[in-house]
Amino acid sequence: MRVSLRRVEVTRYVTPFREGGSLPALVEADDDGMYVLKFRGAGQGRKALVAEVITGELARSAGLPVPELVVAELDPVLARSEPDPEIQDLIRASAGLNLGMDYLPGSFGFDPLASPITESLAARILWFDALTTNVDRTPHNANLLLWHGEVWCIDHGASLYFHHSWAGWREKAKNPFPAAKTHVLLPFVTPDGLEEAGRHLRGELDDKTLWRAVSLVPDEWLAGEAGFDGAEGVRAAYLEYFRLRLEGRETWGSALRQTVRESGRG
Repeated sequence: MRVSLRRVEVTRYVTPFREGGSLPALVEADDDGMYVLKFRGAGQGRKALVAEVITGELARSAGLPVPELVVAELDPVLARSEPDPEIQDLIRASAGLNLGMDYLPGSFGFDPLASPITESLAARILWFDALTTNVDRTPHNANLLLWHGEVWCIDHGASLYFHHSWAGWREKAKNPFPAAKTHVLLPFVTPDGLEEAGRHLRGELDDKTLWRAVSLVPDEWLAGEAGFDGAEGVRAAYLEYFRLRLEGRETWGSALRQTVRESGRG
């Protein structure tokens, strides 16, 4: 049986977060909640939202801390009250279903020199980012927040970058993760910690969990993908990609362990 993310309706555009390239925004919804909204009409398009859902929900299933994700309905009429033409255009281009992430009020960015994080959590995040090829977890842009003394993982739109060009995707599933060399958490991880993280996460990511994550993506974000027979065909490809990625984890995992050793903690 298909499952779905909770759905809300955006009632108010509050303010943009201009540090993001896709111009996400803080919005209020009809459940009185506040969300960071990722727009389908932004430069990265709907595939960034697909990556957010699949990777974010896999992370949650694997026990990593991720704010709740919702599908957010956006009425283009909200553009009328915005004085900024760029924001007006973005709202109009994003009419329909967008992605909302629960807003963590009072949170602040992760500082690798001062923020507390356990080796276990750092290793699990690094291994998971290698699995999902998330290239956007660097010292320049950690995409980690500290909230109530805990580290939270956010912004997974840059993961699964293979799906921007599906050509050869089965072969890409076996590729190493060179971006590990610039990962913000690399200095916190040891080879033994990475091994333990891999064993733990592999045990959490069975076929049922993988299928649930890809099932959560709305059909309209997958429709019209060249080379596939509808949304279900795209979902099946994502599922097969992850199966191949996990089957080949010894290959890319070996390269990942070498990167950890070369970082000086092995």
